[in-house]
Amino acid sequence: MAQDPLVIFTPSGKRGRFPVGTPVLTAARQLGVDLDSVCGGRGICSKCQITPSYGDFSKHGVHVAQDALSEWNAVEERYDRVRGLKTGRRLGCQATVQSDVVIDVPPESQVHRQVVRKAAADRVIEMDPATRLFYVEVAEPDMHDPTGDQQRLAKALFAQWEIADLEVDPKILPVLQKVLRKGDWKVTVALHRTHAEARPRLIALWPGLHEAGIFGLAIDLGSTTIAAHLTNLDTGAVVTSAGIMNPQIRFGEDLMSRVSYAMMNPGGEREMTAAVREAIDTLTTDIAKEAEIDTGSILETVFVCNPVMHHLLLGIDPVELGQAPFALATSDALHLSAVELGLTALPASARIYILPCIAGHVGADAAAVALAEQPGKSEDLALIVDVGTNAEILLGDTSRTLACSSPTGPAFEGAQISSGQRAAPGAIEAIRIDPDTKEPRFRVIGCDLWSDEDGFAEATAQTGITGICGSGIIEAVAEMRMAGLLDPSGLIGSAEATGTGRSLPAGRTHEYLIYDGTAEGGPKITVTQGDIRAIQLAKSALYAGARLLMDTRGVDQVDRVVLAGAFGAHISPKHAMVLGMIPDVPLDKVTSAGNAAGTGARIALCSLKARREIETTVRRITKVETAIEPRFQEHFVAANAIPHATDPFPELKKVVTLPQVSFNVGGDGSGGGRRRRRS
Repeated sequence: MAQDPLVIFTPSGKRGRFPVGTPVLTAARQLGVDLDSVCGGRGICSKCQITPSYGDFSKHGVHVAQDALSEWNAVEERYDRVRGLKTGRRLGCQATVQSDVVIDVPPESQVHRQVVRKAAADRVIEMDPATRLFYVEVAEPDMHDPTGDQQRLAKALFAQWEIADLEVDPKILPVLQKVLRKGDWKVTVALHRTHAEARPRLIALWPGLHEAGIFGLAIDLGSTTIAAHLTNLDTGAVVTSAGIMNPQIRFGEDLMSRVSYAMMNPGGEREMTAAVREAIDTLTTDIAKEAEIDTGSILETVFVCNPVMHHLLLGIDPVELGQAPFALATSDALHLSAVELGLTALPASARIYILPCIAGHVGADAAAVALAEQPGKSEDLALIVDVGTNAEILLGDTSRTLACSSPTGPAFEGAQISSGQRAAPGAIEAIRIDPDTKEPRFRVIGCDLWSDEDGFAEATAQTGITGICGSGIIEAVAEMRMAGLLDPSGLIGSAEATGTGRSLPAGRTHEYLIYDGTAEGGPKITVTQGDIRAIQLAKSALYAGARLLMDTRGVDQVDRVVLAGAFGAHISPKHAMVLGMIPDVPLDKVTSAGNAAGTGARIALCSLKARREIETTVRRITKVETAIEPRFQEHFVAANAIPHATDPFPELKKVVTLPQVSFNVGGDGSGGGRRRRRS
């Protein structure tokens, strides 16, 4: 008998089989996918917009045909005619499943929209922006002086500001005369210079004295999240920060899946480029609206990103990055205009700066971390770990800096986790488990109370308790190990073995119950054996990369560890160490840098000196390639244990005593059965 079609939702990763003719909204509701609908599926509110993806998806093992969803119906045609649907969008309440399909739920269609935690860190920056404002009074045209308006503007700039050799952006020339006359020959001009080229370039002008300021965007273009910091180019102050999910996630949750999509689907790289540029335009419009400024005053953007995202942003096929020797099309810093990059929300003349890449798998985001954290200027040996779907790791002091990239996958982001979700209101972000009673208490995003405190139920009534995000699953696994619910190999014990009814049988393994809201129509949130395995794989890759750099330096210890990235400010050093994410150091030597890549982007946005510095620095960083180093695999296997199979972790033992437990694999929930073979 033929199977029902498989429906896979991204970015949640939830999947299930449904009969032909099932509305996408119905499938989403049955799977617990976060898809909004206010009108109850009547095709009125348009909240349930979705984007189907077509082609071969090797990661999911499916081929999505062009007719995987039903044809447009009259409701969708009417809505598109009256209010408009973005290209490729469908209404989830109207489109029905016809065959296997991959469906992306865009951020604006999610009930629990993501809270981007890549906030800009406070940092003193020596302001030296590439774009500056100048007020100038220009001589009026004269019958006896046949020079053009551009030439008289240039002459006035030299006379009043000693600025010579003016270049005018071609996009500005058509409006030059109108603005000069509207301002009665008094104008404010925005001039841009690069650190390599002293010639000033006119990229914007306003009649009279422009007092509303000019702004720039520092954008950390990550595999999962695009985070932007709107920055005042005069003061360096962050006006506001915002973020959006990277829509490329529907083509693959990790970088190699996206490279694979480009390999297997002709034109796939162009699809991914278009998707990410559209998302950047949306983010630009949204952040300007939030700050109540005109997008015309955003005159500069700095991008940091990993090499695959770097190539896809630029419209370069990333296939070469998926195979040795992992060659970049270019590793230099790039200077472009918004129109050259195909960004339409910014002024066409706005300038783009993309930081240099270090090597094939260590990109501009790692360069930005190096700019922000300065490992090459550290007197002690510092290990800097930028945790994400693809982790960038730096190890350095004043003598030498090393860098590598480690494929941790999306588990740290809450993906590939049974009850996982992105960081949003209602998601469990922190958890503690009593080692005696084995009872959990937790805190969710959007509420400062713990679940066992008075008022928690009332405080979370609006958001509900919806799932568990990346920081929550990391703490959950570490807490389970400390409470004796999990043995060093990562096996969850039965109720009989652990002494708690929260350890539930799940086939031949067990799962730990954190929260059961099914009686009120909510979710049942558990940590399954599959979740443990996903976290083990992610943390092992992270640890192995760090150890590989230490091997290259010939050291067994580092002096301090800096956790950067989306999780840096949300993971306690204790839990990271119990899990075995990072090498053993005193806990007070583990600090958070927040979004160091975003901070580096903001520094580069505000300082030409910083751009010169990082372009010199990246040439001095030694790249270590994890993909071809045999020791990486050795470290990876040993790191599968929690916290580690061979590293004694003496500093951790000073603050935590881990239970000496060992569980068997048993399918009856009794804790009996054969021994589980270690990884």
